[in-house]
Amino acid sequence: MSTRSGSRVALVTGGSGGIGQSVVERLATDGFAVAVHYAGNKLKADALVEKVTASGGHAIAVGGDVADENAMTAAFDAVEQAFGGVDVVVNAAGIMILSTIIDLDLADLDRMHRTNIRGSFVIAQQAAKRVRSGGAIINFSTSQTRLQHPTYAPYAASKAAVEGMTLILARELRGKDITVNTVAPGPTATALFLEGKDQATIDRLAGLAPLERLGTPEDIAETVAHLAGPARWVNGQTIFPNGGIA
Repeated sequence: MSTRSGSRVALVTGGSGGIGQSVVERLATDGFAVAVHYAGNKLKADALVEKVTASGGHAIAVGGDVADENAMTAAFDAVEQAFGGVDVVVNAAGIMILSTIIDLDLADLDRMHRTNIRGSFVIAQQAAKRVRSGGAIINFSTSQTRLQHPTYAPYAASKAAVEGMTLILARELRGKDITVNTVAPGPTATALFLEGKDQATIDRLAGLAPLERLGTPEDIAETVAHLAGPARWVNGQTIFPNGGIA
């Protein structure tokens, strides 16, 4: 699996922020050439590319709506042109809108479904066609599919769809030596997660885990790195890195 950069190649959707950024940095540290996907924040993606390359790594930024198959075809084309192929696809792009079911604005439901469900299928289609033998496809869900806290129903429903496709895609790729798994984090201390929460709420959520803390983006990136590299016998699974909450 040689590339123009001499590295294995990973494409990380949603790679410009939150957990995605930590995944990019971890995979780059592990020697991957990394494509940092962004939907709207090109400056942040470019800054992350600069950080990776300044440390001696190889990275490019690619943009586009993950639910737009033409945009994602172009993004995968750009990765292959830059690095010669794709070995790992991490689909960390997603949006979360919280609401009780009774109060849910169905337009918000449609927005989440477009990114979280249609986007996951678009990326899965491209990855299934492009990822080289020995590679990995890693989707993202949420521990809320188990925790099932009030106001998370619309988001959890969209992510349960991602979990539902994972084992099926793994089976559909029989004979290609490509693993397919989903990472479903629990409460993780990202800027998006912490926004709008008072300290009491943060402390309560941190106390849910037997380890008595929130997860960090680096914790989640560790799980992704395992699935992207040595975990070749883990396939078709949903992994719940949440400190033992559920």
